[in-house]
Amino acid sequence: MAILGPIEGVAPDGTITHSTLTCPECGHSQTLEMPTNSCQFFHECVHCHVLLKAKKGDCCVFCSYGDVPCPPVQLAGKSCCARD
Repeated sequence: MAILGPIEGVAPDGTITHSTLTCPECGHSQTLEMPTNSCQFFHECVHCHVLLKAKKGDCCVFCSYGDVPCPPVQLAGKSCCARD
């Protein structure tokens, strides 16, 4: 069976574009679309309003609290903010 169009949640380069963030404070989970070309350092939990911040060594909240790492990490295997 051939795929005739784009697959929802997958970018043309094959990266997964959605990740489920889980708040470490209250445990609330929310699936969000990730930016494909930048890091998202902060996210406010919609349930308890805690501001999630990327953990030390992670480039973004998706790499820290998500079930899928951000697209730049998926492609390069390293932080999109890493210095070469």
